[in-house]
Amino acid sequence: MVVGVVAGVAVGAIAVLIGLFKMMWRVAEPNEALIISGSKHRTEGLEEGMGFRIVTGRGTLVLPGVQAVRKLSLDLNETELQVDCVTHQGIPLKVRGVVIFKVGDDFVSIANAGRRFLDQQKLMSERVHNVFAGHLRSIVGGLTVEDMIRDREKLTGQTRAACGTEMEKLGLIVDSLQIHEIEDPTGYIQNLAMPHAAAVQRDARIAQAEANRLATEAEQQSFARMAEATRDSEILQAGYQAERDKAAAKARQAGPLADAGARQEVVVQETRVAELEAHRREQQLQADVRKPADAKAYEKRTLAEAERDARISAAEAKAKETELAAAAEATRVKTAAGAEAEATKARGTAVAASTRATGEAEAAAAQARGLAEAEAAKAKGLAEAEAIKARAAALAENQEAVVAQQLAENWPEIVKAGASAFGSVDNMVVLNGADGMADMLAKALTMGGTGLGLARQLLASMNQNGQTPSTTSLNGVAAPPPGQKVPVQE
Repeated sequence: MVVGVVAGVAVGAIAVLIGLFKMMWRVAEPNEALIISGSKHRTEGLEEGMGFRIVTGRGTLVLPGVQAVRKLSLDLNETELQVDCVTHQGIPLKVRGVVIFKVGDDFVSIANAGRRFLDQQKLMSERVHNVFAGHLRSIVGGLTVEDMIRDREKLTGQTRAACGTEMEKLGLIVDSLQIHEIEDPTGYIQNLAMPHAAAVQRDARIAQAEANRLATEAEQQSFARMAEATRDSEILQAGYQAERDKAAAKARQAGPLADAGARQEVVVQETRVAELEAHRREQQLQADVRKPADAKAYEKRTLAEAERDARISAAEAKAKETELAAAAEATRVKTAAGAEAEATKARGTAVAASTRATGEAEAAAAQARGLAEAEAAKAKGLAEAEAIKARAAALAENQEAVVAQQLAENWPEIVKAGASAFGSVDNMVVLNGADGMADMLAKALTMGGTGLGLARQLLASMNQNGQTPSTTSLNGVAAPPPGQKVPVQE
């Protein structure tokens, strides 16, 4: 039983000792420092008799009631900077940044921080902000806006250097200082950047335009190559199609061409046969028709020339006779001019009747001659040229005789025409009596002589100009050209 009591006491004592040990043993966390005050201790690197002890990263015994233990945080702290500054140029700016700081890990820094912030650790960020704001205003006042924009690291370095001594006294170290933004309420920075922005925009537009131009050129070249390829393809297709069409057309035409060739050979042979037949017929006509016709035409032409010469001689004689008769009649009319008008009218009627009879006779003769000449022209055929030439020569030699013959043949008509001037006269008063009447009749009858003279003059002028009359007049009807039938008056 005693052993049990002793064992129980021992266990209790051990439990008390363990409890006391826990109450006296304090361990510092990695992010904190224990500051133990209440006894005189000496810490390495610190002045002797500082009156407190610093423990970091380990445990230590603390006598309750004798010593006090307090913790100093070694965590990072952050404070934002929003400082209104004025540059060396007098331009107001707002600098925005952030400072990341902590208590130093060495005992000196922990001691300095413990003395200043052990009971005011929440005010640490405010104190740091005030320190950095003052130094930042001082540094910005010595710089230009251009320097701050171009070299922010310079601003950051000068600020950290200026605040380093004070932060060291506070037991703080700066892990990071960043200048986030520099605000320009006056627009100086924006205006400063406008030329560069305009230049950049210009270069960008130029580059864009150049890129667009190059892209357009590339597109146009691509389109041109596509069009060229399409054209070449269409040309090749058209060529192939043309060749196919040509081959198909040749195939379709092969049969008709062969038939046409065969028909052509037949036509050629038939044409040769027809030519030979025509040549044979021509030779046969030469022998059977042309030569006999030439002989017959020559015979008729000779007979016609002889008959013509006879008619010309007869015409000359008759013309002479008619001329004498006309002169005698004129003398007779002149001597009988004193006869009365009724006798003259009867004589005119008789003359007209005689003239009409003579004209009818001459017309019958002319009709007969025309028939003979037409028959001769038709008969002589291919020898017409020689007959025309001979007839022209005969006319050229006997022009006056022919004219005289024509006048003689048409003399009754001439006399009738002269007497017709008195046919419609009922009463005539002759001033000179028989002489006046004779003069009037003589003038009317001698118009034929005047016509004869005019015809002779015309023939003479034609011979002088080297022209040969090619036509003659029969009873007032022009002779037809060679080969044309002579119209016959019924």
